[in-house]
Amino acid sequence: MKEKGESSALGVVTVVAGYGLCSSLLAVINKYAITYFPFPGLLTALQYVTSVVGVWVAGKIGLIQHDAFVWSTAKKFLPAAFVFYLAIFTNTNLLKHANVDTFIVFRSSTPLLVALADSLFRKQALPSVPTFASLFVILAGAVGYVLTDSSFTVTAYTWAFAYLATICTEMVYIKHMVTDLGLNTWGFVLYNNLLSLMLSPFFWIAMGEYNDIANASFPPVHRTVTIIAITLSCVFGLAISFFGFAARKAISATAFTVTGVVNKLLTVVINVLIWDKHASLPGLVCLLVTIFGGVLYQQTTTKPKKLPLPLSPRKQEGDEEQGLLEGYALSKLELSRQDSRRKDRAPPTDAS
Repeated sequence: MKEKGESSALGVVTVVAGYGLCSSLLAVINKYAITYFPFPGLLTALQYVTSVVGVWVAGKIGLIQHDAFVWSTAKKFLPAAFVFYLAIFTNTNLLKHANVDTFIVFRSSTPLLVALADSLFRKQALPSVPTFASLFVILAGAVGYVLTDSSFTVTAYTWAFAYLATICTEMVYIKHMVTDLGLNTWGFVLYNNLLSLMLSPFFWIAMGEYNDIANASFPPVHRTVTIIAITLSCVFGLAISFFGFAARKAISATAFTVTGVVNKLLTVVINVLIWDKHASLPGLVCLLVTIFGGVLYQQTTTKPKKLPLPLSPRKQEGDEEQGLLEGYALSKLELSRQDSRRKDRAPPTDAS
């Protein structure tokens, strides 16, 4: 019994550590990949191919179970996949034109817009005063970051706001729509990535990326680095799907949130240590303020579970008496029914 508990605890630690590693490194790896392979559409398509093949192979060998791909379900899922594609596409373009810290600031600002959108469009109740205070901290940190960003460009922030609008749309509407389809976790991953892969060629044409790819040349010294960067991006993209879903099942929502915050902090530290593609010191301070506002927001919106109140002795007595009375009444009714059935089955007697 003890060995079973130890193995279960080890499994939880492994899953959480895997999720933490993937989550904290993925943004940096994607920035690394897009720096050496500056084609966001093709890079995301390669990530989709890896995820689809990974889920399909894992399903075939029995490691996971996923819903079969059905066209009738795919048509209903298509709007969700379209928004998902836009979120990944704008995210990759943001990383192409800005540093990782800018991405984290805008990603951490999503609760601000989601809370307002819920109130304005979905007629949800307005946030409480503590929640408003946490949203104000997020806003202050984000505005401070923008004002102190020495590498500010219109192109980078255009993609940043496009990413923010897309990811908030996904959070407010798409998740509610997808829930009604009844897909399991890996079915969701399969539909999301396969439909997004089908959408990729339209964006290559619309953005003119196919011309850039056709005219691209990779110096021999960079080819190996480029292949490694693309491979890491694809593998970590699939791995975070697995570890993210597994971590949600293994730990509480609060623990998962705390893990996500720690991951962002690790991303900032790693990004500062490995290269010079990061924000200035004032920008990093504002970034930490934004992350702190996100922590406050999670704390103010997490509702504690209500424990059932213990019954008073008198209440227990009353319930017991009520139960006995109901049982007695039911017993008398059942006896009456049995007598009636016996009389109906009894053979008729001749009148003498």
